[in-house]
Amino acid sequence: MIITPATTSSAAGKKILAGLRDRFQLADPACRENVTEIISDIRKRGDKALVEYIRKFDAPKMSIKQLQVSEEELHEAMATADDELLDTLELAIERIYTFHEREKEQSWMVTREDGTITGRLVHPVDSAGLYVPGGQGGKTPLVSSVLMNGIPAAIAGVERRVMMTPPDKNGRINPALLVAAQEIGITEIYKAGSAWAIAALAYGTETIPAVDVIVGPGNQYVTEAKRQVSGRVRIDMIAGPSEVLIIADETGEPSYIAADMLAQAEHDPLALSMCITTGKELAGQIVKELEKQLAKLSRAEIAKKSLRDRGVILVAKNLDEAIALANEIGAEHLELMVAEPFIWLTRVRHAGAIFLGRHTPESAGDYLAGPNHVLPTMGTARFSSALGVETFIKKSSLIAYSKEGLEADSEHIQRLAKLEGLTAHAKSVGIRTKKK
Repeated sequence: MIITPATTSSAAGKKILAGLRDRFQLADPACRENVTEIISDIRKRGDKALVEYIRKFDAPKMSIKQLQVSEEELHEAMATADDELLDTLELAIERIYTFHEREKEQSWMVTREDGTITGRLVHPVDSAGLYVPGGQGGKTPLVSSVLMNGIPAAIAGVERRVMMTPPDKNGRINPALLVAAQEIGITEIYKAGSAWAIAALAYGTETIPAVDVIVGPGNQYVTEAKRQVSGRVRIDMIAGPSEVLIIADETGEPSYIAADMLAQAEHDPLALSMCITTGKELAGQIVKELEKQLAKLSRAEIAKKSLRDRGVILVAKNLDEAIALANEIGAEHLELMVAEPFIWLTRVRHAGAIFLGRHTPESAGDYLAGPNHVLPTMGTARFSSALGVETFIKKSSLIAYSKEGLEADSEHIQRLAKLEGLTAHAKSVGIRTKKK
């Protein structure tokens, strides 16, 4: 049996739930050490080190002059673009723009009666690095990552959007990625992947100017590099393997549930496919469907390993318990495959994205629905959100006192400053108001 269902009250179920509640993991020590060395090397030697890593792991004949995708390569990609792909990109771009446009924030000010003004100024960052994984050496271009990273940055008003993606062995980028990038106005694209690409974006090289924000998915080396440069630049999140949690009552369709679990499992052997159902019989039917559908997948071996090593099917006593467990787990993707999903939606507090009803597969959110698919994993949905326009903006506080306003607040400011032992703070107010 590919997955053995367990009840939530059993010893096996309790052990599984304990692991799910505490699944946040950083990269292993060897990876952390390697990434530290890579970042240091890029900082010291710039382009030379960057090209050495690319030659070693991706494109053996890469040169410094080839790092940036040329105008010729961009034109070639557009010239060979498939009309059907362009139609699909147009629709996806429209949906993603429409959704994220609503996230824009405005600067604001409040004026008190004495003329004092306070407020907040909202500005985009100057530059953003958009990391797009290679996708099996360029064979499976992750076009959706280009759109999900690049469109919110554009809406925020980021002037310089830089795409970074690893080349294939011939030093080329899949044309579909270049087409998608150009369709949303990105033309500054560099051929580098993994930790060395993140280091180049964070610290800059002779060819690649540094950026202010780095976003995008990747393997453990990419994730660890983002973690290590966080603070020098903003990152979107520390993300782990992709995950889905499906809550299903007795009305759940086993073939749909199995298909959605497999859609997650085919990402990666470490992907986490979970189902909590109130139907014991349904749990067994899901297992049968998983085994039936698995054989037909192009990435069957990856999905099989993922399900065997990490797949979870739990039987809860009722939907109240299932939803409570979903909040404790805080999954990246949460599907409510129940009879009345909108009734139970009000009880959900922690999830990266929520998919309602049997006709809403998680893959629709990955590509075309509109909301961003860069989502918190490993339980971090308890305190973090999907990538959005806010990832690319910063806020400055605004304060302007009138003479009357400062005089009115003078004693209170000085009292607090003196309480903290900061007499110069107090004097800087007192010298203006003569209230010492």
